[in-house]
Amino acid sequence: MTPDLSIASWRKSSYSDGGANNCVEVAHGYPHVVPVRDSKTPKGSALVFSASSWAAFVAAVKETA
Repeated sequence: MTPDLSIASWRKSSYSDGGANNCVEVAHGYPHVVPVRDSKTPKGSALVFSASSWAAFVAAVKETA
């Protein structure tokens, strides 16, 4: 089931450089999924990851940082 993102509260990634071209936003408050979008196109579609897939991605990024 696709979550209703019309009421989502989006937060920019702390790893985004703050410029207009490289920002990823993540919505919180969805129990089993993590919606992600490009801040340049907020009305565009979002990618929706399972919570476990997102956690694995974040862990891998932290390992390489």
